[in-house]
Amino acid sequence: MQARFRNNYVASVTKSLAEVLRWQWQRLRAGLPPPPTVATPTQAPDLEFIHRNAAAPKMTPAVTWVGHATMLVQAGGLNVLTDPVFSNRVSPVKFAGPMRAQAPGVALADLPHIDVVLVSHNHYDHLDRDSIVRLSRQPGGAPLYLTPLGLKSWLHKLGIDNAVELGWWRQHVHAGVEFHCTPAQHWSGRSLSDRNETLWCAWAVLGEDAHWFFTGDTGYSQDFADTRRHFAARQTPQNGGGFDIALVAVGACLPRWFMQLQHVDLNEAVQLHLDLGAKRSVGVHWGTFSLSDEPLDQPIHELAAARSAKGVSEEDFFIVPIGATRRLAVRAVRG
Repeated sequence: MQARFRNNYVASVTKSLAEVLRWQWQRLRAGLPPPPTVATPTQAPDLEFIHRNAAAPKMTPAVTWVGHATMLVQAGGLNVLTDPVFSNRVSPVKFAGPMRAQAPGVALADLPHIDVVLVSHNHYDHLDRDSIVRLSRQPGGAPLYLTPLGLKSWLHKLGIDNAVELGWWRQHVHAGVEFHCTPAQHWSGRSLSDRNETLWCAWAVLGEDAHWFFTGDTGYSQDFADTRRHFAARQTPQNGGGFDIALVAVGACLPRWFMQLQHVDLNEAVQLHLDLGAKRSVGVHWGTFSLSDEPLDQPIHELAAARSAKGVSEEDFFIVPIGATRRLAVRAVRG
């Protein structure tokens, strides 16, 4: 079947089979990736706060890193999970493929009731069948699944019909919170025969108490400056300013000749933060699954230099331990 979707600023980001084999041969000969010199930081989750916050009449905006691209975002009175992956492997099969280096920061059974699941694209490290099914069976009923175009039928085959799929620049409002599907530079596919038959995206979420953003997987592109312009009228200083926090993917970036168009490196991630006009960003998509040639701990050692090169402070672009919660100030609107 002919590919259905494409990126805005490059024709294709994917590599040929010959290039894939070249990369795999090079990394095998070089013994890549190297082992991390330090373990991915972890801490016990603050479950008391998470559950109290979930039930509070006025929720405190907060993000809790579960691991990889999975973040629990509590804002706008909703508990939202991004790209939930709780399985031990990210692979078509359970006996092979990248193995989780660190347990989820919050066990699936310890989560509060999840209201919304955001899916950025259908790669196995972002769309995990077992996690999706288990969440659909949570006490109190299934969450709402929001996906880019083409994934609603996949969910339907799992018996999940509480789903809305969106194209770029389309939105869905749930419980007064706006969920906008926005462009990213990536690709999709779960087999050799379905390349780019479903869409990929980032997500912009606008609520009264917080505006937040999730990049999903992306190469560096003009899409994020476009996103800033798209929401500029909604994010004036009088309206509270730019995104209160962005969840920015910072891993799976080497070798650059292979990954550059599909995954940002740390320097590009910091530039993306600036392009987006986010007040703060937190790095995700690292330290959990070894997917490419850099060590799992690369952001621990190299993010500071990337920030310094762009004049960005640690307060404004940071990483946190798996399991950690970062509370956010309530969005201040003047007028």
